Amino acid sequence: MPTEDNHYRNELLKSLEPSDLALLFPHLEFVDLDIPYQIEKAHAPVDYVVFLESGLASIVARLPGGRDIEVGIAGREGMTGAVVVLGGEQSPNMTFMQVSGTGYRIAPAALQAAIDTSPTLRAKLLAYVQAFIAQMSSTVLANGHSKLEERLARWLLMVHDRMDGNTISLTHEFLAIMLGVRRPGITVALHILEGKGFVRANRGQITILNRRGLIEEANGSYGAAEQEYQRLLGVSISKSA
Repeated sequence: MPTEDNHYRNELLKSLEPSDLALLFPHLEFVDLDIPYQIEKAHAPVDYVVFLESGLASIVARLPGGRDIEVGIAGREGMTGAVVVLGGEQSPNMTFMQVSGTGYRIAPAALQAAIDTSPTLRAKLLAYVQAFIAQMSSTVLANGHSKLEERLARWLLMVHDRMDGNTISLTHEFLAIMLGVRRPGITVALHILEGKGFVRANRGQITILNRRGLIEEANGSYGAAEQEYQRLLGVSISKSA
């Protein structure tokens, strides 16, 4: 298990100054994060902030009547609980695991105390929040103006960036919720991507075969947020095509 010497996989923890990591280290608790573990409930106090080591967390907005759509994702490049970094206590959205993984959790009070102590820690975490806002903005733009197969290509690329290997375990039903569409639409979009040789879809699994093709299919909806993350945090989260 990583120590204060910093052998973490999480990009934020890896990038911290030793003095900043020392502030967090006594309060970090390793946790297994299985699907569909709920990290944050909407309109409720945040119990823990999680720095993900593996897996994928989905930030989901909900309309009355139970209509859901994903507004952001977090993996080993980041953290949950952006609202805590901004000095808040609760979010209007829910956050849950969509791909099982692991991480380190910390109580909001402990994180806020460390942020109040260290300007460099505050600056680093605020930079991540800014990068996350860029991701959410790109998601809004794609949802409003991109074809479904383009949105799906973008989403698969984002997940691929945050996972080991080329195979993602996800069902059509889950993809439909994440993209805010009906299941038949996901089936059609996947068939389009399969027909072009970009992916292979089996029951509950999608394998990336041609990343460059997916980038072209995304039609400009992928890349801007990833470039902003690199600009702000100095780390590339995009896999090679």
